[in-house]
Amino acid sequence: MAVPFRKTSKSVKRKRRTHFKLNAPTMAVCPNCGELTLSHQVCKKCGYYKGKLVVEPKPEKPDKDKDK
Repeated sequence: MAVPFRKTSKSVKRKRRTHFKLNAPTMAVCPNCGELTLSHQVCKKCGYYKGKLVVEPKPEKPDKDKDK
């Protein structure tokens, strides 16, 4: 089994890993309701995509905890 001749230093290891990170998803504003949605996805709030109703939005049910 191959073994490195020298130990990889902390700085070299960290420099190599600078590009290994999470990126925030690209968000777009829904032209129908103004809600932020993922690009190329149906809006979860209103159900529209490219100006057409694709999915009927679910009616919002009231929270039981808010009344207490």
